[in-house]
Amino acid sequence: MDLIPNIEPFRQRYNELEERLSDPAVFKDAALATELSKDHSRVKEIIETFEAIMTLESQLQESKSLLEDEEFAVAAQEEIQSLQTSIQSSKEKLLVAMLPPDPDAGRNTILEIRAGAGGDEASLFASDLYRMYCKYSENKNWSLECLSQSASETGGFKEVVFMVKGEDAWSKLKFESGVHRVQRIPVTEASGRIHTSTATVAVLPEAREVEIHIDQNDLEISVCRASGPGGQGVNTTDSAVQILHKPSGLTVYCADERSQLKNKSKAMTVLRSRLFKIKQAEEKEKYAQDRRDQVGTGDRSERIRTYNFPQSRITDHRINYTSHALNESLFGDLDHLLTALHEEDLKLRLEKMTHGEKP
Repeated sequence: MDLIPNIEPFRQRYNELEERLSDPAVFKDAALATELSKDHSRVKEIIETFEAIMTLESQLQESKSLLEDEEFAVAAQEEIQSLQTSIQSSKEKLLVAMLPPDPDAGRNTILEIRAGAGGDEASLFASDLYRMYCKYSENKNWSLECLSQSASETGGFKEVVFMVKGEDAWSKLKFESGVHRVQRIPVTEASGRIHTSTATVAVLPEAREVEIHIDQNDLEISVCRASGPGGQGVNTTDSAVQILHKPSGLTVYCADERSQLKNKSKAMTVLRSRLFKIKQAEEKEKYAQDRRDQVGTGDRSERIRTYNFPQSRITDHRINYTSHALNESLFGDLDHLLTALHEEDLKLRLEKMTHGEKP
């Protein structure tokens, strides 16, 4: 059947899963049993869809054989058109189902936004991006937890790290990593000149403790009094926590909570997720060094998206997508943009699979 990859590996996988799920010992590990059951359902649907297509193909051949019969020719032609539509739709559904599932789907998602090139204006833009993702999360009924923030004197953010909790948060937000560029007249600009500034966004799947083992001997943990803008209650105790992971050189600072224990817990969550991202990058050979490759240096030339205020335009340079709904996007209406990114990614993965490449 044209365009459909070999179904036999899925049949073999289905038989393997049937055998494993028939073993009572598997259900002693709830997480493993859940994972195997999900995979079983997915593979079963693939096989059933394939079998349904084969049945439709058989019916199509039967209908075509009636075209030369004057009594049934008109009805046969109508049946052929209906069957061809159903077959095409089922093939598209099957191809999507056959794509390897995203191993990070369903995870909580950590976003890190940092001011890039542009000084004070860059920190203000970073805060605009933070509000944009907050609004989008609110629209999706996701919960959001701020893990760490460093405010600038102008009211923006030098850096803000937060977690988004939602079943499809990762699937929706995973393409947001990169350099975001803004073109507008800063509030501090007296002559009315348009400035260009940047902020970097990194998107990390939350790592589970069982996936990343951190040796306590590899950590250098220091506590201090929180500095910079913030509530008085936060700043009057030695509650801020900084963790240095010596093997990787990663440093995480958290001072959002009054409790030193809570700040340490949040900092460990961020550290674990950063290490998990590095591990994934190494395994997939996707990046050359570490998570810095995901966001680049923050230079204006390394952009993935531009927010142009004078023209009320938002452009994603990776897929050449442009919309003039800039204000709506900044107020959390991001589905038009994220859907376009998802569809392009799906298209590329399908093309690879149908050409025998790994999607």
